[in-house]
Amino acid sequence: MIALGIDPGTAICGYGFVEMVGSRLVPRAYGSIFTSPKMRMEDRLAKIYDALDTLIKEHRPDVMGVEKLFFNRNVTTAIPVGQARGIVLLCAAKNSLRLVERTPIQIKQDVTGYGKATKAQVIYMVTKLLHLAEPPKPDDTADALAIAICTTHCVDSIAWRNGL
Repeated sequence: MIALGIDPGTAICGYGFVEMVGSRLVPRAYGSIFTSPKMRMEDRLAKIYDALDTLIKEHRPDVMGVEKLFFNRNVTTAIPVGQARGIVLLCAAKNSLRLVERTPIQIKQDVTGYGKATKAQVIYMVTKLLHLAEPPKPDDTADALAIAICTTHCVDSIAWRNGL
């Protein structure tokens, strides 16, 4: 099973494809989609959609994981993230991908064993769990890989095989 994790954002949208091979997690592809703040918002969102759609068609994941939105005090940041998240959800729907949504605490708990883990702890565990030579950069890519790892753990293998 291949899981795609997405850390949505309009400036940087992190992605990570992780395959569960037996009990081992294998990174397949990861990185970030970058857009310029000089671009019109609709063009930034279109670029994210097109790049993500191309990646999905290339890597053919079975499931997509995305972080649930949480209320942020900075509305200026929350609205663009919400717009990018909407594009991610649209891309999942258009590609008939099963969607798993998890809170930041659930993701941290699953990856590190501690729901209030720091960013550095999450990056460390992602690097170790995926046997990466170096920590993934930028942080958005590491977050996307953490979401993909969590997604592989969230999908019940028996139910998955039976198409439930």
